[in-house]
Amino acid sequence: MSIHRDPVFIPSRNKLASGKLHADVLGDFWSETGVGPFAPVFVNRRLTFDFDEWTEPFPLIHDCFRGSETEFDAILGGIKAARIPYCSNVRGPVDSKAETEHGGRIVHGNVPDGHQWEMLTVSYARQA
Repeated sequence: MSIHRDPVFIPSRNKLASGKLHADVLGDFWSETGVGPFAPVFVNRRLTFDFDEWTEPFPLIHDCFRGSETEFDAILGGIKAARIPYCSNVRGPVDSKAETEHGGRIVHGNVPDGHQWEMLTVSYARQA
């Protein structure tokens, strides 16, 4: 079976700012317009994040991204360039450090729309 999740809909207060921020940090392409009312970020050939603008309350979404050490460094550079505070613990204080206790590197950051990002180099669930 070959099932792929695409797209992922993400509520935001400002879909254009959120789409641009995600694309800038992740090094992806994005568009101010897409199918329907969305601002899509093209994560890869099989996944698009479609940002939708909401005025009503929405729940925090925890987005976790996994990549190679090189990709981690590039995304961490994007987080720093965007001045997104980050920490080594999901609920910890901002310490601008990476957690390394699980065999890889992990950082967590809270983006302006209230969602939380996590970037890691080794999967929690599936070891290679």
